[in-house]
Parts: sequence; structure tokens; C-alpha cells
Amino acid sequence: MSRICPECGKPTDHAYRPFCSKRCADLDLGRWLNGSYAIPVHEEDNGIKDAEESMDRDNLIR
Repeated sequence: MSRICPECGKPTDHAYRPFCSKRCADLDLGRWLNGSYAIPVHEEDNGIKDAEESMDRDNLIR
């Protein structure tokens, strides 16, 4: 069963699996290193942040 390179679609080379060449492997590594594959984080609970801001305002008033 032949697998294809996720970068360019050519058949993979066992030496660079799952890629077909060092070039494709390096392109993928570059994306990891510059943060292109980062998963965005959405904060759902702002309760802690809101409480801290409230405390800061209370301290400024005193």
C-alpha cells in the first residue's frame, strides 16, 4: 500500500516518512516552528479576570 506525501501528494520515501523528501519534511517543520499549526484558544471563563479587575478598581478607590 503506497502512501502519499501530505505536503505535495507524491509517493512517500521510507527515509522521510510520511514525506517524500527532505524538502517536504523541512517545509512541514518550518510550519511547526513558526506557529502555523497552533491551536487557537478561546477562554470561556472570564470570571477570574473579571474578579481581578474588580479588585484593582477597589484598590484604586481607597
